[in-house]
Amino acid sequence: MSLVAIGACYVDTILTTPHYPGEDDKLRASKISRRRGGNCPNTLEVLQQLIKHDPSTAGVALDLVTILPAESSTASQQIQLAFKPHVSLSHCIYRDAFEEPASSYIIKSEASGSRTIVNYNELPEMTVEEFSRIADRLDKASWFHFEGRIPAVTLSCMHYLRQQYPLAKISVEVEKPGREGLQELAEEADVVFYSKSWAQGNGYQTAEECVEKQSTITRKASLLCCTWGQSGAVAFDTKTQNLIYHPAYSAADFQVVDPIGAGDTFISGMLYALLCRRDDWDLSQKLGFANRLAGMKVSQEGFSGLARALESFP
Repeated sequence: MSLVAIGACYVDTILTTPHYPGEDDKLRASKISRRRGGNCPNTLEVLQQLIKHDPSTAGVALDLVTILPAESSTASQQIQLAFKPHVSLSHCIYRDAFEEPASSYIIKSEASGSRTIVNYNELPEMTVEEFSRIADRLDKASWFHFEGRIPAVTLSCMHYLRQQYPLAKISVEVEKPGREGLQELAEEADVVFYSKSWAQGNGYQTAEECVEKQSTITRKASLLCCTWGQSGAVAFDTKTQNLIYHPAYSAADFQVVDPIGAGDTFISGMLYALLCRRDDWDLSQKLGFANRLAGMKVSQEGFSGLARALESFP
């Protein structure tokens, strides 16, 4: 069993500030940190922890397909080391003419708990032809998860998988509200992960409304999930019409510390449940675990140590 995640890999620089600066202001940050980021890399970072922690899933292989600068560059070497040995980067696409990775500069406000992200990426995006060659080398993969970047290219990649590898499962993250073409990606996938911002940007007032109305459009999907921040998350089984809600995870001493990557962590939890606990957990348990995992991430800096969510679940 194997999962291939396709999405951008960033190097994040995070500045924690007392509040957001105004235009032309000077403001002293209280903390700076740097780490590898990107939706799919974050998801795989957590997923590999869960698989490593669970002896019964030792045979699950994880691959990241992403665009990186020259393989000899410092950034690419550091990214490779960060994932070894549990996530393979052997199918990444290296752009030899570039030395700088895709980068995010994040200002995290202590006053509001929110964050503002500025991205920089000069690396040419993956083409359908490049993906098809990679997919042919990964023909034994059972699951392909897409970030939902460059929808026109991603849709063509999905079509290629449907034609050449019809038994492979496809999931997609539908996140950015202003990104055209995400609806078409949802209609091609088996499992769809909707963000609150996309749902609200498309006129849905609740997570329940989003998945129920989307189920009439996404004819190929068997499962639709929608996260709603502090209001929790829902999952909708399109075959049984079973709608499950779980509140956001909380604990006696819970406080929001680092919300960056919470959505990616939720997806990790659901993918783990769907791949590794397919028959052991019902849909309510799967959603509950994904919520717990995302909540635990929000209450700490970074992604380390999240496999402990398995120790007290279900």
